[in-house]
Parts: sequence; C-alpha cells; structure tokens
Amino acid sequence: MLIDVDEDVQLDAEVLGDADAPAVLLIAGTGWSRDWWDDDLCARLVARGRRVIRYDHRDTGGSTSWPAGAPGYTGRELFTDAVAVLDAFGVDRAHVVGLSLGGGIAQELGLEHRDRVSALTLVATTAIGPTVGELPGATPEMRAVFADSGPDPDWSDPAAAVTALVEGERPFAGPDAFDEERMRAIAERVVARSRDLAASTTNHVVMDLGPTGPTAMAELAGLPVLVVHGTADPLFPVAHGRALAAAIPGARLLEIEGMGHQLPPEPAWDRLVTAMLDD
Repeated sequence: MLIDVDEDVQLDAEVLGDADAPAVLLIAGTGWSRDWWDDDLCARLVARGRRVIRYDHRDTGGSTSWPAGAPGYTGRELFTDAVAVLDAFGVDRAHVVGLSLGGGIAQELGLEHRDRVSALTLVATTAIGPTVGELPGATPEMRAVFADSGPDPDWSDPAAAVTALVEGERPFAGPDAFDEERMRAIAERVVARSRDLAASTTNHVVMDLGPTGPTAMAELAGLPVLVVHGTADPLFPVAHGRALAAAIPGARLLEIEGMGHQLPPEPAWDRLVTAMLDD
C-alpha cells in the first residue's frame, strides 16, 4: 500500500494479520526499509494474534526518495510519518516497536501522542531525553568503522549492492549473533525493492534533526514499556538500555546476551515476543 503523506511524499507500507487484531507498528532504524523486520519474526507476532504494520522510511524501499546527500526532510518528518501510517490503516492505538532511530521515534510518539500508543518496545536505542546522565560512546572498533567507510559500492550492480549491505550490517552485530544467510536474503529483497540505495544509505545520516518535542522520560510513566538491549551493542553500549529503562517509571529491561546493535537474533525471538506481549 502506498500512503500519500502529502502531494510530494508517499510511504510504502504493508500490513500482516487480521484487520481486527491489536496493532503492532514496527519502526525501523537508520537507512532501513521495512524488509529488515524479519518475515519470520513478523509471522510469530501474527501467530500471537497481532496485526503487524511495517513501512519504508523516506529514502528507503519503495517510499519517496531524494538525491543522495540532499534529503528534503528532517527527523521531524520521520516522526510525523509514523502517525500518518497509523492514520492510513485506521489504527487508533498501537503497540509501537522501534529499533535504534526507530526507538527514538517511538519515544516521541509516546510523549506527544500518548493516546495513539498502547505500549512501547524500544530496541537497541538510547533515551531522547538529556536527563539520563553521561553514557559511554561507541566502542573503538565501531568508531573505526565510521572513520574508514571506504568508497561507495556500485549500487547499480545488484550483487555488489547485496554484499555491501550485508557487510555494512556485520560490524553492528554481536560477535556470535550475525546470521549471514538471513542477512543476505533480506539484503537481496532490499536491493530489489529500493528506489535509490545511495540515498537509503546516506540521507538519514546527513539529515537535520529538525525541531524537537518533549523529552522527559518520566512522562512515559504508566505506559507499558519494554526496553530491549544487547550486552554487546557497539554503538550504544548496554549502559544506554539500562539508563533508558531506569528513566521510565515501571519500564522493564530485557538484556540479550551477545546481541549487538541489531534486530534481536532468532534464538532470542521466543523471549522477545513473550516479553512484548505477556506484560
């Protein structure tokens, strides 16, 4: 389904499951299309009686794209896009699940549109509020990856593009939590579906954040919140997840041993789904 956000912007979205089931909105991380929400994980949520909605951010998948390096939007528009997706599917309230950048958007939804949020699951992310104290930065290995990104691949070559996407995800995963076969299958679909891979891998990184809204994590009190974080996250070390959970009264923390900055690996899915839905 293509959602018309305005006359110039469309978002490519997909819904799985019974139309009358409670909705789960999945919000992906930086540069991710909806494909990175693994089909098998989505199927487990559907099997548990949920209606799963996933969508392509601007500049990813089948959604509207801008020239690489020149996004025509800010982070604020990525936030309002999530509301537009709920509206398009007629969803009054949803369990909002956000990963990394998506976790920040999910926090904003809980703070600014609490009436639209039934619960939050915040995966591999950090607090948008500045009051959680000083936290460790990325690991030296992760900083080295950012400092030495190398030349861009030939995005017009499907095989090279798939390899680039797979290798781009590898440094973020935990040391024993990278499923190359699964990542390659997803990357092949991403390459097949994406309008502009150069824009997908560039524009979220260079976009302006735009105006900010409320950031007081304590205001999420009373909302069911699950924080999911890996003990081997190289971008937001596990202290970020612990601080986020501590800053939200009543939040639960699920630490996954060996998980990096990634979607929880398949062996952890039973624990994840149970923690999400059996609160």
